[in-house]
Amino acid sequence: MRRHSAQLSHHPSVLPWLGANYWSRTGGPLMWRNYDPAVVREELTVLRDHGLNMTRSFFYWPDFHPEPHRIDDELCARFDDFLDAHHELGMGTVPTFIVGHMSGENWDPAWRNGRDLYADVWMVGRQAWFAHQMSARFKDHPAVTGWLISNEMPGYGRLVGEPPAPADQVTAWAQAMCHAVRAAGATQPVSLGDGAWGIEVHGRPNGFSLRETAEYVDFIGPHVYRSQNDRVRQHHNAAFECELAAVTGQPVILEEFGLSSDTVSEENAAVYYRQSLHNSLLGGATGWIAWNNTDYDTLWNQDPYDHHPFEMHFGITDNQARPKPPLLELASFSAVLKAVDFPRCRRTDAGTALFVPAFLEWEFPRALPTDKPAIFSSLRQSYIAAREADLPLALTRELDGLPEEAKLILLPSTRQITAGSRIGLERLARAGATVYLSYCSGEYAETRMPWFQGMDALFGIKHRLSYGMVEPIREDTVTLTFTRDFGDLVSGQTLTFQVNGTEFSRSYLPLLPDGAEVVATDAHGRPALLRHAIGSGWAILSAYPLEHMAARTPQVNPEQTHRLYQALAAHAGVTRALTVDSPYVSADTLVHEDGRRFGWLVSQSPTPLTVSPQGAALHDLTTGERLREVELEAFGVRVVELR
Repeated sequence: MRRHSAQLSHHPSVLPWLGANYWSRTGGPLMWRNYDPAVVREELTVLRDHGLNMTRSFFYWPDFHPEPHRIDDELCARFDDFLDAHHELGMGTVPTFIVGHMSGENWDPAWRNGRDLYADVWMVGRQAWFAHQMSARFKDHPAVTGWLISNEMPGYGRLVGEPPAPADQVTAWAQAMCHAVRAAGATQPVSLGDGAWGIEVHGRPNGFSLRETAEYVDFIGPHVYRSQNDRVRQHHNAAFECELAAVTGQPVILEEFGLSSDTVSEENAAVYYRQSLHNSLLGGATGWIAWNNTDYDTLWNQDPYDHHPFEMHFGITDNQARPKPPLLELASFSAVLKAVDFPRCRRTDAGTALFVPAFLEWEFPRALPTDKPAIFSSLRQSYIAAREADLPLALTRELDGLPEEAKLILLPSTRQITAGSRIGLERLARAGATVYLSYCSGEYAETRMPWFQGMDALFGIKHRLSYGMVEPIREDTVTLTFTRDFGDLVSGQTLTFQVNGTEFSRSYLPLLPDGAEVVATDAHGRPALLRHAIGSGWAILSAYPLEHMAARTPQVNPEQTHRLYQALAAHAGVTRALTVDSPYVSADTLVHEDGRRFGWLVSQSPTPLTVSPQGAALHDLTTGERLREVELEAFGVRVVELR
């Protein structure tokens, strides 16, 4: 199966996009009132000298559009100089039109008067007119490399606590805005700037649907800031959200990510940038725009920094344009992109599919929204375990059909699939695939027990569930003892898992084998892992919600689900191009269009490691020297060539 790796293809001199969201230190969102051409050029030069090739820029809406039918010409002249500064340095920028939300505060043009940004026809017309006029003014400037309609519009079009805007209104608004840009003659790629926070990624209906707006945009731009309670989850979160955001097949640009140095040490800020950059590349992102370019120490008495003071220090440079550790990581990342000729690389094919249930993104009758967070978290934990197992996988959406080419299909802690998918998964198993499902009863009283039919027949069991009841896991850990060889696990080997979840999800599936072979038992001798031969393939069942338990446990990774996934891959005949015998180091590969292959080794160890990767001869990316061992610093990344 092909894994998503779509790239933008215009303006090769500034591709792939690697840059920063930009407000000058002269004013933050009010920079256009205090515009200083010399400071702008100083700030941009520092970014350029560290390998960045672009910025994302902002038309602060109250200033640029002071009256319904008037645009401020003086500010536009300053923006024109801003574009000239980019062009002088060989950089590009992506202007953003509707900037009424920024860094924890919303601002309106004085003339809005509470009008609805989506449903009020006149108000939509004024926004579209503004986007059209600004596109027409600047579309021919060589520094413009793309357009964004808004900045985090879900947080501006509807306030916290208000119900989300109806999806049909939001989609119509997106259509009008994007068409306004195109009608002006602009040919650069355009997207919405909404953060990809909607139903297809987070399972939260906020009016914005990547599927519904795909017709009008050219790329998807996740904004990823959510904090986790597990460091490895934190390091993979941006990558996983980029994988989910690829639902439309369009290029995915990590449009915003970053951190404040008020909340993170310098060393750990560097770690977070390093991990987010490289893991998201391996997760299909093909552009990166950090939040943001500089600190704002002198703006402490200006909104939004007076009430969100930590927002002053999200910069990759300090208030004197000196590089901070995140910028040094961006510089190193830029060098890697050049060394592998990234625009001509793609991800290697995968034999494993991670099954994304339709219940994450579709509003089925009587299906509860409380189910969606558990689906998201179990999928993410499965994704992490697969990365720890060096197992290339592709996300496959139930709404888009079954993964016909997959050798191994993972349904981690999956309670809900549609009837057609249940039948289709059995068909794929009969045709030779290995289908793995770990049982999960659901997190809440209203949504317990399996949602799909024929679990017994698929997995060769007879379940012993009682109506309305769950079978609680009473221990703090679950140990599986293998009673027969399975993949590369041998009889007598054990795997131990932390137990967590709600009073309903912290439970296992009581069952009797009925055609299935018991592969592993729990500490009570009960069947815990079973395999059932179907046609020329297999259905594998875990009676415990392994991924869900891990997803609900703080500081748990790496945990031992990765070891089970390695065995599943061996059982299914899935090949891995590059492997490391440590869950602390994940390995993955890219292939260049000329046939060269590059390997990524990403460490989650807080201490240095030396590893001996298997699968291909490794060579240093710079010197070409053969490498039999690879040294990795704490949370380090090493990129090598495979020959």
